[in-house]
Amino acid sequence: MRDISEDLIQSHADRRFRSEYDYALFEYYRSAKVLAFLERAGVRVHGRVLDAGCGGGGMPLSLADHADEVIGIDPINRFGDAGVKLALERGLSSTLHFLQADGMRLPFAAGAFDLVLSHAVIEHVEDAPLYLRECRRVMAPGARLFLSTAPYLSFAGAHLPRLKIQIPLHLIAGRWIAFRTFRLLARYAPWTLKEPAHENSFIRDARNGIWKHDDLLEFVTVSRLRQQIADSGLRIVREELHLTSTVRRLPAWLGGWLGKSALTRDALISNMEYVLESVN
Repeated sequence: MRDISEDLIQSHADRRFRSEYDYALFEYYRSAKVLAFLERAGVRVHGRVLDAGCGGGGMPLSLADHADEVIGIDPINRFGDAGVKLALERGLSSTLHFLQADGMRLPFAAGAFDLVLSHAVIEHVEDAPLYLRECRRVMAPGARLFLSTAPYLSFAGAHLPRLKIQIPLHLIAGRWIAFRTFRLLARYAPWTLKEPAHENSFIRDARNGIWKHDDLLEFVTVSRLRQQIADSGLRIVREELHLTSTVRRLPAWLGGWLGKSALTRDALISNMEYVLESVN
């Protein structure tokens, strides 16, 4: 597996919003952390692999270094100017393919893949249970599904900007009010937001005269996702719930309790990673 280079990840993170190509490169280097998680879980990247929501295509590019064939799908052709170009540049166009397709209606036969990946996708699909069932349907016997997301109450899972004064507006006022407040701030008072304009889609859309729509369609919680996994005919092989850096700085006993308590964990978990397998 590829070594994790925090310097490379950070350097590409700093320029990831310049273009889809730059974002795909950032995804490529960041994906070393996903590969490390899979290795810890005893999952080998091999055979036919599906990235069921590939975005610009950086993750499939990374997987193609290890698998026989990788297919990346996304409902929007973000990969056309990024993943396709990178595949050609790196001589992977024969094993790496991209397809515009809906994750809730995968155009593949049952049992077609040895590994399926869903990286920060499920929160953006209209029907999460159907999406999980489709991922399960295309898994070959013994295949694994990697799933990552974040609870919608956390800063990471909310997919909202941050105020310069660290007030969790979505926790105080609710998502409906928070989202519309950020739209107004991006248009009329962008100086109140922490992220610079090139990293803030709210500001970019406001400057382009676009009235941003909320693309967070599934309100993920730990308990809800666990139930959806079970209902879709999958079971958890490995689960890692990563707490925010603020919680990690607390005494271990307190941070551990806050991270496990059903009352607080959804606001304090920055990332959730799973390896899943089919029950049958």
